[in-house]
Amino acid sequence: MPNKKIFILLPDGIGLRNFAFSNFYKIGLEKNFDIRYWNNTPFDLTSLDFDEIKIHGAKSNLLTDSYKNARKHIELNLSIKAQKDTVYDTYRFPFTYNKIRPALKNLAAKFLIATHSSYRGLEKIRKKIKNLESSTPYYNTCIEILQKEKPDFVFCTNQRPVLAIAPLLAAKKLGIPTATFIFSWDNVPKATMVVETDFYFVWSEHMKKELLQYYPYIKESQVFITGTPQFEFHFDKLKLISKEEFFKEHQLDLDKKYICYSGDDITTCPDDPQYLNDVAKAVRKLNSQGNSLGIIFRRCPVDFSDRYDFILEKNKDIITPIAPLWQKIGEGWNTVLPTRGDNLLQVNTICHTEMVINLGSSMVFDYACFKKPCAFVNYDVSNKIDKKWSVSKIYNYIHFRSMTDKKAVIWLNSKDEIADKIKLSLEQKNEIVNNAQNWFKIINQDPPEDASIRIWENIEAILSKKHNEKN
Repeated sequence: MPNKKIFILLPDGIGLRNFAFSNFYKIGLEKNFDIRYWNNTPFDLTSLDFDEIKIHGAKSNLLTDSYKNARKHIELNLSIKAQKDTVYDTYRFPFTYNKIRPALKNLAAKFLIATHSSYRGLEKIRKKIKNLESSTPYYNTCIEILQKEKPDFVFCTNQRPVLAIAPLLAAKKLGIPTATFIFSWDNVPKATMVVETDFYFVWSEHMKKELLQYYPYIKESQVFITGTPQFEFHFDKLKLISKEEFFKEHQLDLDKKYICYSGDDITTCPDDPQYLNDVAKAVRKLNSQGNSLGIIFRRCPVDFSDRYDFILEKNKDIITPIAPLWQKIGEGWNTVLPTRGDNLLQVNTICHTEMVINLGSSMVFDYACFKKPCAFVNYDVSNKIDKKWSVSKIYNYIHFRSMTDKKAVIWLNSKDEIADKIKLSLEQKNEIVNNAQNWFKIINQDPPEDASIRIWENIEAILSKKHNEKN
């Protein structure tokens, strides 16, 4: 079979970390694929010596946002009815009406939700989205690019962006096979699917079952289990620097052992600064008992707020902030782009800290890769910023139900037990780590370091089958 041209569609910056900053491109070249990045991000991939085709002036139909939002809410309504579980309501974002244009879009979406909340109605919404997006100048431009370049396969790095719809519809119109990657472990139950492709690449058997459950129009033969490239960095020893070098670079104390506190965004955890303060108090208590501990604070990459400043200043003797190396190019969370340098920073932060503390994040799996424990914050503070918010909302999400062994993490059930739990995790981490690694095998295909290889092998298998069918 001759070399096949593969388009890697980057509709936004989400896919950069997995598919540009990993070994994904290198592995594809080694398998003799001709790779072009169809790039709708501001990042210049030619700086990495990648071949790219820039997408310019991409715009969706004015009505598509309303239909997309309606689709999400209808899918959640149907999940509530089918599963008899109101947890799906917690995946909704409130409609806003403070500006005219968003207000009109949201009013249209609410009307569509009210009139189409059935499987038949959902099918009409899906069809309408395709019709709207195939009527745009952007779609026609995509047709022209694909006719000129003639790729054999279009692989979309993220199933969520509206701007991915037109390129994939154009590819389908021209008979070019398409696939999308489900980019996060919690995405499927949240009704985040916007694109529809010929094939779907998922993290695990668990995610495959979810996909088939929530999207009955997808057939089992369309789904491929590959794992995700986001954990591959952790297994590349060449990315690690020595403890001495890392500590010197970030002005850390070689006589201390460090805990990583991994922050959340303000929507996920409005009380995060107070939890960081509670952890700092616990570390002070442990240090007064003869320990020598410090905290590295890694904030959420999309949180540029000043909400931690007071806590960091008050505890600057024990907390060292090491900010993620992401670039902010706009106001929305999806306009903050990862960088290649942050991959190195993250793996070395994990390597040179003893454990991580956070509120229910996938950092538990990052640390499991390094055989290190994770503690989950599991209590509400007394003076909550948002009285309606609670940690119970977070841990009730569907994706946490995959944790069949609750001892996969250390549960911090009150601020008073943080010190003892930190001490316990540092002294008796093996059982916790083993349980976390078993949970990781449910969430992500094992071995995790081979995800990119599996993705390319499945693309190869799809194209080989198509080639054989033609002949």
